[in-house]
Amino acid sequence: MRFVRVDTADRATRLPLIGMIDVFFLLLVYFLTSATITPPEEELAASLSAEKEDAAAASLEPQVVTVGAPAAGVGRFTVSGVSLGTQAELVSLLSSLPKEPGVFIRANDDARVDDVAAALQASRDAGFERITYVAPE
Repeated sequence: MRFVRVDTADRATRLPLIGMIDVFFLLLVYFLTSATITPPEEELAASLSAEKEDAAAASLEPQVVTVGAPAAGVGRFTVSGVSLGTQAELVSLLSSLPKEPGVFIRANDDARVDDVAAALQASRDAGFERITYVAPE
């Protein structure tokens, strides 16, 4: 019996392509599922319709409720320069305002937590859906 030595340099090196194909398809599936599919920008609807173009600029601005500590002659809540002392007064005033633009609740440095909570609840009771709290700076 005779042994023949085979040199490894003479053999062609083969890469296992089956594993590479699996990796390629897994990457393809990953990128397809993680990509965000959005319509082109020209197909997006405008945020304001043509009917609202004639509306006054003031009707598109949100209402601002300022909450502060009650002082002499000044109530706890202020809306458009009107000072209010109770939550019921605030609800009745906010009920007469347009609801679409929303409302901002701005707290002064001296505002109490329960007054801010009362202003948030009054806004919800008045029918506002978009309520934004602005913390004191």
